[in-house]
Amino acid sequence: MEQIYIEYKETLAALKPRFRRDLIDEIDWDEPLLFILGSRGVGKTTLMLQYIKEKYGPTSTALYISMDDLALSNYTLIDLAKKHAQNGGTHLFIDEIHKYQNWSQELKNIRDKIKELKVVASGSSILDIQKGNADLSRRSVVYTLHGLSFREYVNIELKLNLPVVSFSEIIKDHEIIVPQLLEQFKPLQHFSTYLKNGYFPFYLEGTKNYHHKLGNVLNVVLEQDMALIEGVDLTKIPRIRKLIYLLSTQVPYQPNITKLAEALETDRITLLNYLNSLQKASVLSLVRLNGKLYTQLTKPDKIYLQNTNLLYLSQANVNIGTLRETFFANQLGIKHQLTLAQQGDFMVNDTYTFEVGGANKSFNQISDIKNSYLAIDEMPLGIKNKIPLWLFGFMY
Repeated sequence: MEQIYIEYKETLAALKPRFRRDLIDEIDWDEPLLFILGSRGVGKTTLMLQYIKEKYGPTSTALYISMDDLALSNYTLIDLAKKHAQNGGTHLFIDEIHKYQNWSQELKNIRDKIKELKVVASGSSILDIQKGNADLSRRSVVYTLHGLSFREYVNIELKLNLPVVSFSEIIKDHEIIVPQLLEQFKPLQHFSTYLKNGYFPFYLEGTKNYHHKLGNVLNVVLEQDMALIEGVDLTKIPRIRKLIYLLSTQVPYQPNITKLAEALETDRITLLNYLNSLQKASVLSLVRLNGKLYTQLTKPDKIYLQNTNLLYLSQANVNIGTLRETFFANQLGIKHQLTLAQQGDFMVNDTYTFEVGGANKSFNQISDIKNSYLAIDEMPLGIKNKIPLWLFGFMY
């Protein structure tokens, strides 16, 4: 146990983050049991360690452990929790919780039997808190860490503190808000770079090998997370990798599930399960038509990659229309209900219709629709119902 504390303090001492995510201040860290979920590479580990360093410093009140650490293989999770509490610990931070086989039952036991200990667990975005041997949904609070928004990227790059702008503020007041932002930075100077390599914080390690690292992240999601959490047969992973490649070269893709299943030499239900798992893993976004009822086994009406950086994994020159729609779907889908519009591209919250395009995009397709807007790329500011596309990257 002493060695575990030593390694924890060495890890904490080595932490030198170059930015701070807003989610640190939004999380209620005093909850008895909370989860921080998110896709690989978004910075969950850094966020937890940063909070520990700010709140507890080098004391042993808190303890951080990662369940992929071989040094922990001789301990059960509840034994570690008991020993930490006996040593005066009040908070236990557990990284990669999904790599521990009996995680749900042991977290339930810790919550029920060691009430003085508060537990924070991080895991893959695929993780279903209701799965496992114990339903933790009533005992826990879940937060999700997403990749960097355009706002966060600009703040990091320019060392600014630009504020969050809500969707309602964008709709009502963009003509007031945007000129104030333009006094501090030029969005179009940074937007294309963000779309290519600004979503994952590890871009700060350098952009030369960024997409190689992103490919490695995707491989880990497929070969570890989906196999471990979703129970996907490892021998089927090449098919899923082929599926992602096919989609990445065609998105936004209106799928013919039968033909796609034939290309992958699988059946329709298995393919739909793959698609839903990839959405949970933050690899794909499955979008349905507004007003359409669906279940997990209903085919999506359009398929997007989850973020624009993923588009560059298989191609150097990305279709600009695909890039714009993927960005819009990514940023709006985090906090709002996003569906496909019968006319136009998207509906937000069943109320607002959006057409996404370049500077020459007109209202022709949606001119007769109430609450219709254009999200326009290549313009620094908008007018009336024409809103600059980049501004939708300021919602978190």
